[in-house]
Amino acid sequence: MGRLDHKVAIVTGASSGIGRAIALGFAREGARVVCADIRKDARPEGYEEDRQKDTDEVIRGNGGDALFVRADVTRGQDMANLVTSAVEQYGRLDIMVNNAGVFTRLAPIHEKTEEEYDFTMNVNAKGVWNGCQQSIRQFLRQGDGGKIINIVSIAGIIGLANEPAYCASKGAAANLTRQLAIDYGPHRINVNAICPNFLTTAMCRPYYTDAAIRTTVEEATPLRRWGTPEEIVGPAVFLASADADYVTGSMLIVDGGYTAR
Repeated sequence: MGRLDHKVAIVTGASSGIGRAIALGFAREGARVVCADIRKDARPEGYEEDRQKDTDEVIRGNGGDALFVRADVTRGQDMANLVTSAVEQYGRLDIMVNNAGVFTRLAPIHEKTEEEYDFTMNVNAKGVWNGCQQSIRQFLRQGDGGKIINIVSIAGIIGLANEPAYCASKGAAANLTRQLAIDYGPHRINVNAICPNFLTTAMCRPYYTDAAIRTTVEEATPLRRWGTPEEIVGPAVFLASADADYVTGSMLIVDGGYTAR
């Protein structure tokens, strides 16, 4: 028996990185997984050993049940269609993981462009808004609660050097998580966030392969290493399961101790 048996979960940004790891982890725990992304294939610069296979293909190859739906999280109608697709395929929705995110480059605010800010906020803040809104509407229609997990980052709770737009967007996602927990707790809808440190993903590859940046992160992290996407799976399964029925509005920090300094 898996901890998520018979549950239906949507994971955005499921083709690569954290989203792919969570989708695969949920499937191992018995969930039927709707893998959502703007591209079906994994990013070639990622660290996944099996990235030549799409996430939904890997799940089915392992005996699980999965569906891919192409969706742009910045478009409300795309997200509405995503939820509709999940319900049409599996009859309901139980878990929403708002994972899709972007990062442009390290630079102080006076060097950032308006386009970079708009792009970052659109995906990281509005994308979470859209995912929360559409899943909550479905949860309310069903009338028996649901679980939302927003992948926020430590950038949502502390300041990080040369990441003004990213920190602004993740801060918005963090406080939206808290606010929704207040409004929808009476409806048994749990809304939580996971805040990872720097991980070995395609998005972080330019910084992981830069020896100076990699070492700076390692030295600032008490566990003295970067995390992996797979290390976010356990916390995500916990928040999606019945074990977390009394947990809502929380920021679950998974950062090797980085923010404990």
